[in-house]
Amino acid sequence: MTLSVLGDLNWLAVIVATIAYFALGALWYAEFAFGRAWQRSAGWDLNPPENAGVGIYAVPLATCFAATLATAMIAAASGTGNVMKGILLGLVVGIGIALPVIFVTGTFDMTKPAPKTFAAISAGYHIVGLALVGAILGLWS
Repeated sequence: MTLSVLGDLNWLAVIVATIAYFALGALWYAEFAFGRAWQRSAGWDLNPPENAGVGIYAVPLATCFAATLATAMIAAASGTGNVMKGILLGLVVGIGIALPVIFVTGTFDMTKPAPKTFAAISAGYHIVGLALVGAILGLWS
């Protein structure tokens, strides 16, 4: 694979998949879903900071874009051309890369009250999110 694969990408699909991945995070980490458990496992105060502002979401959006772009490049290079192959690719990337990286961090992070819970919730989000990304990219390939 070379960087020339960037010219072969469906950039609208990359943007839509990025937004879907990011939006899933809004639901995943909402109080009614995993938000309270995730915050407790991190040892965070459950009250939102007063001056957090919208800028706090720039980093998660940028990381969703980076992961979506990398997945799109792998999809283009591997000929992933339908929804099911896209979902499989997303699961491979999520389970094969995101889960191990997050669980290594969770295993050695002694600053959190429940690091494995924190890691499980975070890894679950990325596995489901990357499967969603793969589905969108496969659908629009």
